[in-house]
Amino acid sequence: MALYNPYRHDMVAVLGETTGFLALQKLRERMRSDPEGYRILQERPRIRLSTLDVTGLRGLPDGTFGREYIRFLDDNRVTPDSRMPTKFIDDEELAYVIQRYREVHDLMHTLLGMPTNMLGEVAVKWFEAVQTGLPMCILGAVFGPVRLNARKLRILTTELIPWAVRSGINSNLILNYYYESRWEQSVESLRNEIGILPPPAIQV
Repeated sequence: MALYNPYRHDMVAVLGETTGFLALQKLRERMRSDPEGYRILQERPRIRLSTLDVTGLRGLPDGTFGREYIRFLDDNRVTPDSRMPTKFIDDEELAYVIQRYREVHDLMHTLLGMPTNMLGEVAVKWFEAVQTGLPMCILGAVFGPVRLNARKLRILTTELIPWAVRSGINSNLILNYYYESRWEQSVESLRNEIGILPPPAIQV
């Protein structure tokens, strides 16, 4: 079910926890070796409605990361609180790594400029698969497009996947950014700092 329906966050969460141990270990080591990533592991910030100053973020100028993130949540009627808590990983630090990955997923939609429809979700999954090596991302990237029609599949294979893969390879590890301290930074500036290529100029 998780392979064919990226909207089933519960099944995606179970798949991620039961298949991703080796990838999570590698991600943890990459975070430990980066100053900002190490700080994140030490402080373990959470992205929840209870930790966000939604009113303050909504009042930031257009184009700032915080304002565009809240716009993404509003436009797509999603909430960071919909992410499932970690249940099947005993190692406390590894459990946080996958929790952090889940909670920055919507931030990736914002930085990549991708909506929450099937095309947008699959494009983000390709980016995340290259970035993280998590089996659930790889499987979602490969099997997610099975229900797309011919036109959308053509857009995905000729425009979105090549861009997402190049961005994933070109970018620094997305888990090594303390996004909570970067709300006032412009999306363009943060995108450039991470190494994300500008999204294709197409209707997704």
